[in-house]
Amino acid sequence: MLEKLVPDKYFKSIYDINYKVLKKSGIKCLIFDLSNTLEAENVSTPSRRLKDLFEDLKDMDFKVIIMSNNFRKEVTPFKELLCVDSCYLSFKPLKRKYKKIIHLFHYSDYEVACIGDQLFFDILGANRMHFTSILVNPISADEFAVAKINRKIENLVIKKLTSKDYFKRGRYYE
Repeated sequence: MLEKLVPDKYFKSIYDINYKVLKKSGIKCLIFDLSNTLEAENVSTPSRRLKDLFEDLKDMDFKVIIMSNNFRKEVTPFKELLCVDSCYLSFKPLKRKYKKIIHLFHYSDYEVACIGDQLFFDILGANRMHFTSILVNPISADEFAVAKINRKIENLVIKKLTSKDYFKRGRYYE
């Protein structure tokens, strides 16, 4: 079970990912988590830097999708201002919304990469679908109560993963 929580790739932030390498490896669709991956949880609209990144990704012919467990009202401003598709109330790590994306856009599992900051939701969900899973560090330590509880449990799992040399926070890899 622990192996399902190990990301395929690990970067400091979404801005450190080499998207050209992903493109060359056959990735066509990038599914991004929203909260604490794209912007801090208390930010309600995308920054100029994020807008520029998403424009670059679309120029590289990536299909870019925001997938969030948040409500529609939190996701919609990002969807509209970044001009991308989105899924809200995704219930990650369940497979339903992932399956909907690959069916709707006709992708194979090896053509999709999921990028997020949480092992139990983003990485587990991607790995269950056999997508490329990419972990990034959370943008902010200032999180809602539920996320704080999740982080405490996640830190215990990371200690276990580190002891087995599966993963170590701060040891980035592509």
